[in-house]
Amino acid sequence: MPALETHVSRVEELDVFWRSDEWSGTPTLYVHGVPTSSSDFVPFLAAAGGIAVDLPGFGRSAKPAGRAYVIAEYDLFLERFLDALALERVNLVVHDWGAAALAFAQRRPERIGRLVVINAVPLLPRYSWHPIAKLWRTPLVGEAMMALTTRSTARLLTRPANVTAGPLPDAWIDETLATLDEGTKRAILRLYRSSPADVLAAAGRRLATIDAPALVAWGARDPFIGLEFAYAYANALHAELEILPDAGHWPWLDDPELVERITGFLGAG
Repeated sequence: MPALETHVSRVEELDVFWRSDEWSGTPTLYVHGVPTSSSDFVPFLAAAGGIAVDLPGFGRSAKPAGRAYVIAEYDLFLERFLDALALERVNLVVHDWGAAALAFAQRRPERIGRLVVINAVPLLPRYSWHPIAKLWRTPLVGEAMMALTTRSTARLLTRPANVTAGPLPDAWIDETLATLDEGTKRAILRLYRSSPADVLAAAGRRLATIDAPALVAWGARDPFIGLEFAYAYANALHAELEILPDAGHWPWLDDPELVERITGFLGAG
């Protein structure tokens, strides 16, 4: 039986935490968003194996104050992470700010086997940040919000993120808060503040150069990123599109069967 394992590797002079489960064929790299970690993808690893990394600044990876926490930095980090694991080619699954991995995919498309984009930050024109992100992007206000983050506020702020009644599951909130320390708060603020609309659009200007078979899976009731960006991503990537009408920003939490459909797509190559 495959078994979930945890690892720490040295990449860019940082201790990088990652999870893996046994796979066959091309491995899949799962890249999480904000404010979470590789724990998001444990159900996917259990279903089909692969690798999920805690990005620098998140989860149990190092969070040095000297890093910029910008898209270009994550682009290069992911290449060096794969090199450290001696993985030349991977399938790629991105969610939310995991979209930063699309910068790597555009720069090194030959290293991508299959691609799945799930409710991802739009590296596309005409995106306007959602209200919470606008507050994070505001100096002093963002710091104050981070300082006031508690279990109660996390439950309140995540209530709109899923369609299932109530806030996100307790296990999700517990895992997220367990690693939401000052280093992660700093990384979040720097990432959002470095990414106005024109920077996002510029970061995705070569999406069409990714010629891997692609799937865009999108929870239609996402309060943070509008459904129009599901269609825009599918158009830019020439991708299959699956809209989940009764799912939110983490659509597999509302529709657990999505895990099997995504891993089935990844295994079809």
